[in-house]
Parts: sequence; structure tokens; C-alpha cells
Amino acid sequence: MSDGNYEKLLGKISRVSGIELEELERRVEAKRSKLSGLISKEGAVQVIAAELGISFDNEMFKIDELVPGMRKVNIIGKIIKMFPVREFTTKKGDKGKVVNMVLADDTSNIKVVLWDTNHIGLIEKGEVAEGKSVEIKDGSMRDGELHLGGFSEFKLSGQVFENVISAKVVKEKSISEFNKGDSVSVRSFIVQSFDPRFFHVCPECKKKVVSGSDGFICAEHGKVTSLKKALINIVLDDGTENIRAVVFSDLISDLGITELEDVALMTQQRENLLGKEMMFSGNVRLNNYFNNDEFIIDGIQEINLDELIGKLEK
Repeated sequence: MSDGNYEKLLGKISRVSGIELEELERRVEAKRSKLSGLISKEGAVQVIAAELGISFDNEMFKIDELVPGMRKVNIIGKIIKMFPVREFTTKKGDKGKVVNMVLADDTSNIKVVLWDTNHIGLIEKGEVAEGKSVEIKDGSMRDGELHLGGFSEFKLSGQVFENVISAKVVKEKSISEFNKGDSVSVRSFIVQSFDPRFFHVCPECKKKVVSGSDGFICAEHGKVTSLKKALINIVLDDGTENIRAVVFSDLISDLGITELEDVALMTQQRENLLGKEMMFSGNVRLNNYFNNDEFIIDGIQEINLDELIGKLEK
């Protein structure tokens, strides 16, 4: 497994329990096998930690040590991006607020979501802002994000971070190890492709527009001269699992599809895709309509054989 989070958590458990890494890995695979592979390695190793009576409740983690499903997470980091406070109304009619931010340390960065009004109040008062260091206790990992509720602690920290990882962190994973919220890359085969779908967006904000009686209407900019965009759905398979993926206009040519309007030529180019192996990067998200994970692709590269051979030799 190329994702270092799993190995780091495994190492922590080994140090605390005194059990060799090889034995812990054997137990992880046994646990996954017992559950018919329905649990990830990260999930299995947390179950084993609980069975061994190991708790990380008071442990301070680095961001790159966090794995899906963790509870009572404690970290310290620097806020490198703060988004505006958003108000919302629940289905029951209750009003609430939420704030998203990106927290970074010297190992990685992560999106943090605040739901508690007391935490959000610190931001509204200006006490917590971009560039400040904060300490978080009892957060919960959810879909690749760290969420803080009313029982979580959120306060300023005096720790100074000289260098933090501010760039988007993309981890190479097998499809079977994908989790919602992951930014990942994978080497996989295209095993299925579908006809392109076309839609129109606003030239200003690039958001989807609706067709009106006399043209296209943007919710923010009113009547606009729209831009026609396309997307293509493909299915990727890397030998561990398959996943439905979405490729948008700007990247469709990187697949090898250059003719979207010529149906005969486009169909031939689509057929040529089948069985092609490429490197794909992007984000894993939940498709609410089908209620399953999908891969939103933001990068496509041809396989570099020399680089691949070098990795295999290592």
C-alpha cells in the first residue's frame, strides 16, 4: 500500500503493543478476509488497535497520520485558508452555521469543518484567522475531512510553524483503498466509456446555467451567453476494484478523444480507449444520485515506462 498513513498508524500500534509489524499486517489481512474485504486496511487496523486495548485519545497526531474513521483526533496546525462563514437551514427548519478551513503542518494539510457556534464565534470575532496556529482536540475524520462538533476543543496555539505543506497532497492508492474525500492518483485501465454529455455554464462564474425562454440564465449573473461544455464517464479498473470516473471538457482530449461533434469518429476514438492504461489523478466523492463513490478526474498522464520500471525496481 503506497499510502503512508496506514504504515504510520501500524507503526504506532507496534510500538505501543510490542507486536511485530509483520504480525500486525497478518492480523489486518485476516480481519479483512473475515469481513470479505468490506473494510479498508485503515479500518481494520483501527479495529485491531481497539481489540488490543490501545487508545490514541490523548495522542497528538501529525496530519499525515490521520486515517478515515478516526475519532477523538488531536492535532496542531496553521490555518492556510479560511472560507467565509455560511448559514444554512435544516430540513426541520433549524438555522445553523458552518465554516470550512484548511489546516497544515510540516507533513500535510487537511480540510477542517467547524459546526459549533462557539468555535465559529472565535472566527467571527477575528480572534482566529488565516495565518494563526490552532489546537484541535476530539475531532472526527469523515470523508477525508476533520469535523469538529460541540464536544471538540478548538483554540489558538502558541506553536510556530516555519514551513508547512500548502500544496494539494495527492496520494497514490489502489482503487480498493479509495475513501470519500481522498485526493489520489492511480494507474489503471479504461474498461468502459460512455457517450459524452453536454451542458452550458456561465462565462463569468463557470457555474451551470438553466435554459430560459429567451436564452440561458445564471443564478448569479442573470441572462448570459453560455459556454458549451462536455463530460465523459468512464470506468477504471486497476485489478483491485473498479470505479466510475468523470472527465470534464478540458481533459477529454488527454484521453485521446478530440472529436465530440463527429459521432462516427468520436465512437471510434471511444472504442480505442478500451484496455488503455494511464495514470489518473483526482478526487473521490459521493454521487448522491447513485449513492456510490465516483472519481472526479483532474489529471491524466500517459504511462512513463522508465519511471514505472524504476518504481518497481525499488
